Amino acid sequence: MTTEKIDGVSVTTQASVYFDGKCVSHGITFPDGTKKSVGVILPATLTFSTGAPETMECVAGACEYRLASSDVWVKSGPGETFSVPGNAKFDIRVAAGAEAYHYICHFG
Repeated sequence: MTTEKIDGVSVTTQASVYFDGKCVSHGITFPDGTKKSVGVILPATLTFSTGAPETMECVAGACEYRLASSDVWVKSGPGETFSVPGNAKFDIRVAAGAEAYHYICHFG
């Protein structure tokens, strides 16, 4: 199931912009203090580093990802998730000419 709307949250209006604008996200905070981010990745191949464990949820578009412990690229599309350990790196790519990858990043 793809998350289409998130109610009752506080949104950080200043965007976090990474990789010369190829990834843009906004932080959201739930009433219980839980933090997530929502954003888009434009066509590119990028390497991210995590602090806490993360689960990436695709809400539109698609990407391929590769965890640091693997040489295999795995596709992720709408309604699908993938998890990344804390203090790790992972690669993510969105194909040239493809729709942006829209995501929710769940921390912890």
